[in-house]
Amino acid sequence: MSSFAIILTIVGYLLLLLLISYRSGRRDDNNSFFIANRATSWYMATFAMIGAAMSGVTFISVPGSVATDSFSYLQMVVGFTIGQFIVAFVLIPLFYRRGVVSLYQYLEQRFGITTHLTGAWCFLVAKVVAASLKVYIVCAVMQLLLFDGIGVPFFVNVLSTMLIVWLYTRWGGVKSLIPTDSLQSLCLVAAVVISIYWLCSAMGWSLGEAYDQVTASSYSRIWFFDDPNSARYFWKMVAGGALCLVAMTGLDQDMMQRNMSCRSVREAQVNIVLTALCQIVVIALFLVLGVLLYLYIDFAQMSLPDSGDKVFALVATQGGLPLIVGVVFIAGLISSTFSSAGSALTSLTTSFTLDIMPQSVQRDESALRRLRERVHIVMALIMVVTILLFEVINNDGVINLIFRIAGYTYGPILGLFVFGMATKRRVNERFVPIISIVAPLLSYALQWTLARYCDYHIGFELLGYNALFVIFGLAIVSRKAK
Repeated sequence: MSSFAIILTIVGYLLLLLLISYRSGRRDDNNSFFIANRATSWYMATFAMIGAAMSGVTFISVPGSVATDSFSYLQMVVGFTIGQFIVAFVLIPLFYRRGVVSLYQYLEQRFGITTHLTGAWCFLVAKVVAASLKVYIVCAVMQLLLFDGIGVPFFVNVLSTMLIVWLYTRWGGVKSLIPTDSLQSLCLVAAVVISIYWLCSAMGWSLGEAYDQVTASSYSRIWFFDDPNSARYFWKMVAGGALCLVAMTGLDQDMMQRNMSCRSVREAQVNIVLTALCQIVVIALFLVLGVLLYLYIDFAQMSLPDSGDKVFALVATQGGLPLIVGVVFIAGLISSTFSSAGSALTSLTTSFTLDIMPQSVQRDESALRRLRERVHIVMALIMVVTILLFEVINNDGVINLIFRIAGYTYGPILGLFVFGMATKRRVNERFVPIISIVAPLLSYALQWTLARYCDYHIGFELLGYNALFVIFGLAIVSRKAK
């Protein structure tokens, strides 16, 4: 695939993205930026959430992961589905009843301002690191595919990416995210379906023959019940999936802003349930695509790349397939990037404005708008700096470590919300920040100790242990409510 075709695809997509964003958000106000005036229909929110749930990392990594993990990721999806029902029927009614705009306002209503700030800071640190890492990985792929060849430095690549993200979110925030995420969902699904079709066509298979080849492959194993010590053990992945979904979607300002933009509790619940069903189908398609990519590499006698993350890019752009496959790959890649980066930037702006600066809610509309716009710029710059730091580090081990550390910060959030909803006890707030710092450290120590001395590998369920440490800590410093 030539550089000219890549540039043309990127420019065409970005023009369409900016046009949709401008038209949907040109008459925005603060309420539309934060929750889209709670006027989003459930079907638009559902379609938008398909793209919102998929990042560039998902788009690149899930197909490449089948060589080492087979279809075990579907076990996580079982947990995701359970978690979606918890979000729909426990958290959504709570947040609508409380009338919160930022989720962490609930913590202030339940405990006080210190707990509110603790939850908000946990979210901000996690989201800045995780979102910046996702954008970094995709920028690195685009640098390899295009920008190195035309002499564009990496920092220009990053600045231009974040400038576009800032532009299309500043016009309307969540109100702009809904239609632009719908476009991105369309690009993602089209990229997977078209790639599967042309891979089957290139190998001379009908869809039925492709199904037989995939199911007969060693890559297609789904269920892992044999080794409880393995991180891929069924019950551990299901529990981890449910916990991750509740914490990283249900208690994540980024993901919940779309759900909270629906017109009523019932529409928000319908949106979440349908999103869960769509998620099963889309992730299954990504895994099927992964098997077909590896089978095609054997068929075409191509050399395997040194990383599974590069498999999709290699086959799509250099595998001898029709140009349309490379075009939809580039469109899907950049759409997933802008979707995750745009929603992260909007949620960071919302949380900092309403949580870290709670006095902002007392400002008039114009003053709040000016503050929100300044915070929006600052958050974009923070993400740029963080992405460039990843490039300086340039060490996959360190980057993966930072990403895992970002995941630890959701444990305190989960623990705070569970303790608040499950009990009526009051806590001594001055200990809450200390507990939220100590709990992830204890979780890491537990994970290391069990792996070192018991050969037991904690996987995604580590989030649950993290939350339990927080709950135990809060119980110690709590008292009965009067």
